[in-house]
Amino acid sequence: MNKEQWNQFVIQNNGCFLQSWEWGEYQEAIGHKIWRIHTDDSKVLIIKHNLPYAKNYLYCPRPIFNNLPDNFLNQVRQIAKQEKSIFFKMEPENDLKLSGFKLSKKQIQPNKTIVLDLNRSEEDLLNQMHQKTRYNIRLAEKKGVSVEQNQSNINSFLGLLSKTTQRDKFYSHPKGHYLKMVDVLGKANMLKIFLAKCDNRVIAGSINIFWNKIAIYSHGASDHSYRNSMAPHLLQWEAIKQAKANDFQYYDFGGINEKKWPGITRFKKGFNGKEIRYSGAFDLIFHPIWYNAYNLIRKIL
Repeated sequence: MNKEQWNQFVIQNNGCFLQSWEWGEYQEAIGHKIWRIHTDDSKVLIIKHNLPYAKNYLYCPRPIFNNLPDNFLNQVRQIAKQEKSIFFKMEPENDLKLSGFKLSKKQIQPNKTIVLDLNRSEEDLLNQMHQKTRYNIRLAEKKGVSVEQNQSNINSFLGLLSKTTQRDKFYSHPKGHYLKMVDVLGKANMLKIFLAKCDNRVIAGSINIFWNKIAIYSHGASDHSYRNSMAPHLLQWEAIKQAKANDFQYYDFGGINEKKWPGITRFKKGFNGKEIRYSGAFDLIFHPIWYNAYNLIRKIL
């Protein structure tokens, strides 16, 4: 099966970009081994994640199944045996009955997000926002903040990201991961970088994924010294408007968590989208002793 056939299947079944052919290419580019599993009614990307002590687990992000086919799990077990994997983690897009899986406390994708329906006018989108969000968008404009889309200026974004992760104690990927993301997904016209400027300086930025009529806010960063400019509000609004102008139907704010990210969650909720909750992460365990050791070490660290 080629790239076009794979993506056509994923799109027709309303699949997430994490199951696109290009996401598999990106995973390979950053050094992960992947498998594309074919069954009669599904096509699913599997990614190998390495762990210390030469251990690993298999991961499947946001697959689409009506029912989990036995031949799919048989193929997963064969791969796990070949790779000596400790467990198989799956985060399904839809609710499934998963016999033999254990609900996991460790999730890779956020289990809640905010999704904005773009099938309405810009005026309606603004009017439905929280009053403070709408005010901050206009304030950013008054303060001279402008937003541009610039695929070639990834280094400006990465500079901001480094400051943001240090300030807010966020985890970020190595620089090379973002460069590979821009290279692979940018060539496929799936990725856009938005940069907010003030005083001829980049003060906020975001990486957005555009896939299957959904624009996803994937990564963001900002300059704390310009926090009063409210640039992130205008940045999101301009990304939303561009998604709408290109006939995208939804804007996904990329995950919320009131406990871990209260400020970011409050910021995203201000746009007044619909809260979506996923069923979570599920683990199929192959080596219980190593699996328990993995969870114990993860708690300590």
